[in-house]
Amino acid sequence: MNVLIIGSGGREHAIAWKLRKDDISINIIAIPGNGGISEIAGCVDADTGDIENLADIAETLKADYTIVGPEVPLSAGISDVFQGRGLKIFGPGREGSRLESSKIFAKEFMEKYNIPTARFQVAESFEEGADILERRKYPSVLKYDGLAAGKGVKVAESKQEAVLFLEEVYRDRVFGGDGNRILVEDCLTGRELSYLVFTDTESFAPMVAAVDHKRVFDGDKGPNTGGMGCYSPPFFFDSALEETIKERIVIPTLGGLRKEKIDYRGVLYFGLMLTDEGPYVLEYNVRFGDPETQVILPRMESSLLEAVDGVIEKKLGSVRIKWSEKKAVCVILASGGYPGKYQKGRSIRGLGKAEGVILFHAGTERKGDGVITSGGRVLGITAVDRNIERARKKVYSAILSIDFEGKHYRKDIGLSKNGNDF
Repeated sequence: MNVLIIGSGGREHAIAWKLRKDDISINIIAIPGNGGISEIAGCVDADTGDIENLADIAETLKADYTIVGPEVPLSAGISDVFQGRGLKIFGPGREGSRLESSKIFAKEFMEKYNIPTARFQVAESFEEGADILERRKYPSVLKYDGLAAGKGVKVAESKQEAVLFLEEVYRDRVFGGDGNRILVEDCLTGRELSYLVFTDTESFAPMVAAVDHKRVFDGDKGPNTGGMGCYSPPFFFDSALEETIKERIVIPTLGGLRKEKIDYRGVLYFGLMLTDEGPYVLEYNVRFGDPETQVILPRMESSLLEAVDGVIEKKLGSVRIKWSEKKAVCVILASGGYPGKYQKGRSIRGLGKAEGVILFHAGTERKGDGVITSGGRVLGITAVDRNIERARKKVYSAILSIDFEGKHYRKDIGLSKNGNDF
C-alpha cells in the first residue's frame, strides 16, 4: 500500500504518524515532508504548486491514495487533476475549495443557505472600503478575500486600525495580487471552537472538537498566527451543543453543496463562535486544521485510511469511526519574531530528552546528524491523558527539555478559568 501525503507541516506529520501507527506496513511518501516526517516516511523534494508534476510523481510511485494537507494545492485544483487521471485523492476539488479560498464566496454561500454567520459587506477597492468603514460600529472584522495562511484577518478596535489594514492590502500589497477584495463584518463575541467532519457530500462523520489559540501571546493577545496551541475536547463542549452544530450548520452546509452540485470529498472544517444566540460560522476550511490535527488524530482509535477510503469511494456512511475519551493538549514552539520576521537555521537541541509526548515537526529540516529550524512554527508538542492537567504537565515538562535560539511558546494552552476559555 502506497500513500502519498502533500505538505510539510505539523498537520502532515500528524497524518503520517497516524498512518504509521495504524499499519506499520504502509509505504508513506511525503512531498516535500520535513525533518520529523523523514524519520517515518520517504520524502520527495518537489514543488507542491506544480500540480501536474505531483500527479506524475503519484503515477510513478503507484500511489494508492493521496492525502492533501494544505489549502493552496486544493484551491489550485489538485483533486480535479488527480481524479482526471484516475488517481484516488482525499480533498475537495477547486469548486468546493472556494469555501476557504474565497471568504466572500463562503459568506454568500452561508447567506444563501441560512447558515448563521456575522452580517457583512464587501469592498472592491480602497475607496469603497474606506466608505464602508465610515459607517461601521467598532470593533469590526476585516478579512482579505483570498488565502493568507491564517494571517489575513484583522479585528479592528477603531476606524484608524481598520484603515491601516486597508492600506496594507491595497497600497502595500502585503498579500500580493491586483483587484483584492475585502470582507467587512460584525465582530462576534463568545468562545471559539473548531469542529471538523469527514464528508463525501452525501454523509458526514464528526471528529472530536477542539479549541485552537491563534494569537501569539498568552491570554489570546497579539497578532493572529497559524495557531499557537490546541486542546481537545473543549471544557464547554457537550452533546447538546454538538447536536445544535449539526442541525444548524453542518447539515445545511452539506445540503447547500449538494444543491450547488459540488462534489465535496475530504475534511470540512467549521471555525465557530459560540455566541449568546448559538453557534455562528466564522470561517470554513477545506482540510485538516493545524494544529487541531495534532490533538484530533492522537484521539482517533479507528483507522484513518479506512475513513479516507470511505470518503473517496462515497461510502463513508458504512465506516465506523471510533474516538478515545482521553484529553489531548498541543503547544507550538515557534521561532522568535513569528508571525513577523524570524530567523531560520537554528539548531534544535534536546529532542531525544522529551518524554511522554508526541513530537510533531512543522518548520524543521535535517542537517547532518541534527535538526534545524526552517519555519515560523517549528514543533508541536502533544500529550494525551485521561486528565487534561496531566496532559498539560507532560507537554510543558517536555518543552523545558527542548531548546533552540529564539524559542517562543504560549504558557496557557489548555487552561480553564472557572471552566471558561479566555
